[in-house]
Amino acid sequence: MQDTVLKPLIEQRADPYIYKHTDGYYYFTASVPQYDRIELRRAKTIAELAAAPTVDAWIKPDTGPYSELIWAPELHFNMGAWYVYFAAAPSREIKYKLFQHRMYAIRNTNANPLEGTWEFMGQVDTGIDTFCLDATTFNHNGQLYYLWAQKDKEIEGNSNLYIAKMKTPWQIEGKPVLLSKPEHDWEIRGFWVNEGPSVLRRNGKIFISYSASATDENYAMGLLWADENADLLDPAVWTKSREPVFRTCYDHGIYGPGHNSFTYAEDGDTVMLVYHARTYTEIVGDPLWNPDRHTFVKPLRWDENGMPVFGRPSTL
Repeated sequence: MQDTVLKPLIEQRADPYIYKHTDGYYYFTASVPQYDRIELRRAKTIAELAAAPTVDAWIKPDTGPYSELIWAPELHFNMGAWYVYFAAAPSREIKYKLFQHRMYAIRNTNANPLEGTWEFMGQVDTGIDTFCLDATTFNHNGQLYYLWAQKDKEIEGNSNLYIAKMKTPWQIEGKPVLLSKPEHDWEIRGFWVNEGPSVLRRNGKIFISYSASATDENYAMGLLWADENADLLDPAVWTKSREPVFRTCYDHGIYGPGHNSFTYAEDGDTVMLVYHARTYTEIVGDPLWNPDRHTFVKPLRWDENGMPVFGRPSTL
């Protein structure tokens, strides 16, 4: 079967997150090129998200610990309310070779998160006071989990992947558990990075996709998986792919695919891979400030062992 050929769904939206809610709507958020706000939109179909009107749910303050570089928001419905998890920094200053991001949450109790009032819930404190970002949450067997990327001063590189239980949708419980660190050749190109985790449950397994390396054409995606009945806080139950599962496709002209999320097609069963990528490699200056990371969506396939087949990124 050939890969589905798709145009970008939404241009200039990086770190895309699409959530299909029980109300029948698809919700979309992502990093905007200005990194200054959290933007939401919704539609009845994935395709209609492209032209859906946007709402600014939250705009950064002018000063303070979360007043710069609003990155990778994700919208979740946890314990009866809407939450957006995001990373923000006090400035654009780099210290110890890293930005100074910490993770935060906002909450909205309205049935429609594009309406109502968003309440700032403060920092999601992991107990480790270092650079951190890219938080996601998921429920499994009645337990809410927090999954994110963070720097460990004792481990080389920018960030590793951690997991913890949550006691509330904005507070973790217990100590963070290290699941993955940049170690393979494809994870350490340009920067040593594991970031952007996303969770998918199917075929008796829990899958965690993640992204690695610098945010240029070297950016690629890896995969962790564990049995759904295993103790997810035990690093030994997780298997890690030695090779990337999704990477730059020079044949199709799609570069640096990554920071993905998963959603479901309108049939409620087909898993859709949501990711960002660029359509050229000639980036002037720091790739961070290049706005042309576009949102793409394509269906996942599955092999005879129940493992996801990501295929290749493609466009028209």
